[in-house]
Amino acid sequence: MARRLLLGCSAVGNTLVERTREERGELVAITDDTGWASTLRDRNVATVEADPTDPSSYPDRAAVVLVASDDPARNVAAAEAARGRYPDAMIVAHVGANPTADQQSALEAVADRVVDPVEALVARVSEATGADGDELPVRLLATLRELSGPLLVVAHDNPDPDAIASAIGLARVADVVGVPADPCYGGEIAHQENRALVNLLDLSLSTFGEIDLDDYDGIALVDHSRAGINDSLPEEHPVDIVVDHHPPRGPVAGEFVDIRPDAGATSTLIEEYLSRFGVEPGRELATALLYGIRIDTKDFTRSTSIPDFEAAASLSPFADESTLERVESPSVSQETLRVLANAIEGRDVRGSTVASCVGEISDRDTLAQAAERLLDLDGVTVTFVYGYMDGVIYASARSRGADLDVGELLRDALDPVGSAGGHATMAGAQVPLGILEEVSESESLPEVVETFVSGRFFEALDDAPTQPAGSLPEFPND
Repeated sequence: MARRLLLGCSAVGNTLVERTREERGELVAITDDTGWASTLRDRNVATVEADPTDPSSYPDRAAVVLVASDDPARNVAAAEAARGRYPDAMIVAHVGANPTADQQSALEAVADRVVDPVEALVARVSEATGADGDELPVRLLATLRELSGPLLVVAHDNPDPDAIASAIGLARVADVVGVPADPCYGGEIAHQENRALVNLLDLSLSTFGEIDLDDYDGIALVDHSRAGINDSLPEEHPVDIVVDHHPPRGPVAGEFVDIRPDAGATSTLIEEYLSRFGVEPGRELATALLYGIRIDTKDFTRSTSIPDFEAAASLSPFADESTLERVESPSVSQETLRVLANAIEGRDVRGSTVASCVGEISDRDTLAQAAERLLDLDGVTVTFVYGYMDGVIYASARSRGADLDVGELLRDALDPVGSAGGHATMAGAQVPLGILEEVSESESLPEVVETFVSGRFFEALDDAPTQPAGSLPEFPND
């Protein structure tokens, strides 16, 4: 039986392992990258943790040698060592990231086939779509190729499923073209369904406390569009790539910007990139992207476009439905039940609108869940739930069948004293507590917050137009 040998590993090497897993012949991998060694072993690949350029660690025989690290110089050294050890072997070598002309020539001289995934993807996109250099996929690849170091893919703080999946998906696109990329987020993943998604699929994202911005040559934003606005980046920090489906609240800077308000989810855009580049998402990523689309479109009943359906259809064959069922039925936290109970008990019903102050909270995601559940009340078309934590009032609004835009409603009510916005059917706001914390002895803080916030909300509601105003600027964590 022929033996296949993998020297070095990277996203390209990992993809080769995936594509050749079912082929006949034993596969042995040699890499001195501990992370990749662990990943390969998890996939039942016999892996030796050693220098892939040192022939003393090679097996006795190999019919096919795959050279696949990201370092062009090491790829040349590994290919030359393999040719010396196995004169008759078929050697397929990855060029690595940003090879020099001499390195490219040296690799072509010793290997039977040299693979440049970036060029291959550009050719595939151009051939499949008739795209020219101005088309989005081609421009994304061009932007990635200009980076001289790793890319940091930043989700908004306290990310929802769409942001989580989009960050991991864009990192996958970058990895495939030879650009190392790390998805990350600020805040915490508090919502029980979001935690279940990450844990059940074993998704890997870094927190901002674990990274150093100086280690990265590029920054990408997903599911939001401005640095320092609901993410942990410094405000006005340079950004290279923006991929989002929310209408921007201001000018958006970046070498590559793809913002499509008509799409129901950012995950839809990420799936399009993967599909156009011919990259199979794999079980974990496909499941996460499909869940991101389903959550942001409320199972295709809210702000849904034809591309959302097409993306879901493309992802479904790869997704793990049993895992999705487990994600969608997690245990409910006591805090969620407490906030929902407070929202029901303290509700202020005016016509078809319900507003409720739930007091102090420990998890801002519970507000969105309560706002969704209050829509199930008979005759209710608009809900508004708010509470406070860490010196900030957080609010979440939802609508169903209402002749107004809750994004515009919250913006009119609370943007002058904080920040607010969203879509026609869901929106959010943040307002600093500020002087409201200095309450009189005759009033409690919840009473002062309720009087202030509800007053502004119902005043804006009375003045709101009766016709929907369309999608408005995004407010993360709606």
